Amino acid sequence: MLQTKEVITAVGTLACAVGIGFIMQSSETAEQRYGAAQTLDISDGNDSDNSEFVSLSSNTDTFLEVQEIRLTSSQIDKPNIEVPQKEEIHVALATTTALESPAPDVPMPELQCELVAHSKPAKAAMIDLKLTAPCLPNERVTVHHRGMMFTETTTADGILETTIPALDENALVIFAFSNGDGAVTQLQVPELNQYKRTAIQWKAGTGFELHAREFGADYGDAGHVWKEAARDLNATNNAQGFLVHLGDHSIAESLVAEIYTFPISTSDSEGSVDLSLEAEVTALNCGQEIEAQSLELIDGDVKSNDLTLAVPDCDAKGSFLVLNNLVEDLKVASN
Repeated sequence: MLQTKEVITAVGTLACAVGIGFIMQSSETAEQRYGAAQTLDISDGNDSDNSEFVSLSSNTDTFLEVQEIRLTSSQIDKPNIEVPQKEEIHVALATTTALESPAPDVPMPELQCELVAHSKPAKAAMIDLKLTAPCLPNERVTVHHRGMMFTETTTADGILETTIPALDENALVIFAFSNGDGAVTQLQVPELNQYKRTAIQWKAGTGFELHAREFGADYGDAGHVWKEAARDLNATNNAQGFLVHLGDHSIAESLVAEIYTFPISTSDSEGSVDLSLEAEVTALNCGQEIEAQSLELIDGDVKSNDLTLAVPDCDAKGSFLVLNNLVEDLKVASN
């Protein structure tokens, strides 16, 4: 078991509840638990999420119509000149070509811009999602489900495919684009009652992490589940929990989420899963206030709590803030 050599008290505004404590562990201890922290460089690159739409219009050529053309001759006095009787004079008259009528306007082909969302059930009360948006390639889209939100990007073909944990047996999922377009899909997930689920969501760059320590496991043990040891949904075959991370960190101001799932219906163990929210002090969040929200699935209902936390100054970079009481530990009874 790792021992903490230094404890620093930090002040945080906890909107979720009174009495949420946190411990900032020293950089030396953090290196033992997480490895050496890396220095982050802040670039001045600007991301743009705006798409330009160009409206095409066709111009009809204008033709001038010439009307009422008449041949005229001037009357002159006949000169007193004798003309030979047998001489003939031939005059060739020029022909005129009729102007053709302009061709009718050819309508521009219409782009197929229908947005279509599909969903199907997956293992461990998960949902496979597919969004088709051919007119919105490489575009940010926010996915909403029972209070959970995260930001993703469509492909160059306007496709988004992802898998999310269900938070409702009657699962409704909404895809929302910044221009107001969107799509909705819905399906039933009756096996959701066989799992316990806790989600944490925040804005990318704030440094939060969700940690689960199963049945007395310490940091680094086999029962410690977090982003560096997330497992996958096949862990439920062995009555173990797993972690899912959602959201595209490459998008400016993107929303991200981490969700821990434990299969209560198949577990032979009895005890608790200790849950904590932790935040590393980095160059992106030091000296600032950061926010997060928890979503806990309890008896088919979702309970949410909001958190605002004051991060220490930048001389504490590499340390971790540990919040042990933001979410309830999972109580598991053997079957």
